[in-house]
Amino acid sequence: MINHHKIDWVITLLPMLSISGLSALFFIMPEESNSVLSSIRFFFGDTMGTYYLVIGLGIFFISLYFCCSHYGNIVLGDKKEKPRYSFFTWGSMMFTCGLAADILFYSFSEWIVYATNPHISQLGSIQAWAGVFPLFHWSFIPWSFYLVLAVAFGFMIHVRQRKRLRFSEACRTILGRQADGIPGRLIDLLAVFALLAGTATTFSVATPLISIIIQNLLVISLDRNIITIAIIFLTCAIYTYSLLHGFKGISILAKLCIYMFGGLVAFVLLAGGESKYIIETGLESFGRMVQNFISLATYTDPLRETNFPQDLTIYYWAYWMVWCVAAPFFIGNISRGRTIRQVIAGGYFFGVGATLISFIVLENYSMGLQTTGTIDFIAQYAAHGDIYAIIIAMLHTLPLANLATLWVLATMILFYATSFDSIAYTASCYSYKKIESGEAPHKAIQLLWCILLILLPTALVFSDSSMSNIQTVSIIAAFPIGIIMLMIIWSFWKDVNKYLS
Repeated sequence: MINHHKIDWVITLLPMLSISGLSALFFIMPEESNSVLSSIRFFFGDTMGTYYLVIGLGIFFISLYFCCSHYGNIVLGDKKEKPRYSFFTWGSMMFTCGLAADILFYSFSEWIVYATNPHISQLGSIQAWAGVFPLFHWSFIPWSFYLVLAVAFGFMIHVRQRKRLRFSEACRTILGRQADGIPGRLIDLLAVFALLAGTATTFSVATPLISIIIQNLLVISLDRNIITIAIIFLTCAIYTYSLLHGFKGISILAKLCIYMFGGLVAFVLLAGGESKYIIETGLESFGRMVQNFISLATYTDPLRETNFPQDLTIYYWAYWMVWCVAAPFFIGNISRGRTIRQVIAGGYFFGVGATLISFIVLENYSMGLQTTGTIDFIAQYAAHGDIYAIIIAMLHTLPLANLATLWVLATMILFYATSFDSIAYTASCYSYKKIESGEAPHKAIQLLWCILLILLPTALVFSDSSMSNIQTVSIIAAFPIGIIMLMIIWSFWKDVNKYLS
């Protein structure tokens, strides 16, 4: 039975009712809803865009400071405690909790978006720059969001042994008693809304690709939206089943996902016929990204010649910010026994490393076909703008195309399931006023959040929202989250200095 006195019904029910109402509006008035989203995106993404860029670069430097300074020696737990999970298991859960199936969707296709953007022609050739921005947008800065907050939450949970697993609790050092008052409640509500916005964006971006894969493999003519909704519910069923079996189920699913993902990347690299191009272009793109890192992170396009940072960089930073409500809590939770240095350095090694491998191999495979004139993906994109169909065309160029496509389908579903395991678990913890160390949220509360997470993405699919409007949901939610992230870091810095004094 649920102990009703332990449940924070405001944090549980208010977001549920609000998201249900918002989902209904998207379903009933899709055109009006999309119009409002477009207007709001302009304000946050264009007028306030520099805000996201400054936070991104600032937190990256903070992560390096915490890793390389004396703070890096602090153990998240007892001083002589050993890590609970092996490095591979820990890295697998960390990597899969924060990326979902988006990594495959974007790894295959993102270079085309850049190749057709006027900013690339300003910088130079497609060969030189189209592969650089995917590495930049998915590596060090966004992962620094996760890792800095993960050590803050890990310190709060394992060292200070706090019982409230929420953003407000992570701000207690600077908020004091107000962490339990209206400011704390507001912080937690904003966090939950951002969490739901992030899941909506993730589901809405990549699930259509799964739908098209199923249509192609099974040669069926069902409406794409119907298949997409079915995929969302199937994924919900998988991650619900895994979550209800606790961390053991999550770790098993995460490792299976990593094996599937690694097998796919190895197959494309070794059997696709573009190995030499992939390795050489990937190394060159990585070098160019590192060499131009600061200029890429601070480019604002003040004259709005291409709106490149407003349309892309700012969206990505916002997208990762809203995922910071769940992923860092989960990473901090599984990092007991590791030092702050091990979490940050290990996170960059495993998280960023695996992400870079995915983009280098999968994007450069199709770029290689483009540059050799084997197939013109850019012309196809210019003709009809359907990025999902282009990814299918890319998969069909692989040996054993149907098997490779099926492998991508299974891997994407596993990525979704493992990512939403961590999200649903974190959201379930938010429902509790206090939760003891080692205590798991009640299964009914976990089930409630598993269902709640799919409402808004389902509504976005039915409303036929454009990619821009889907991205707007994250940009809006990320604005207050950026401020809260800085509060958490400040609070952690003050608390850790007390601990060391």
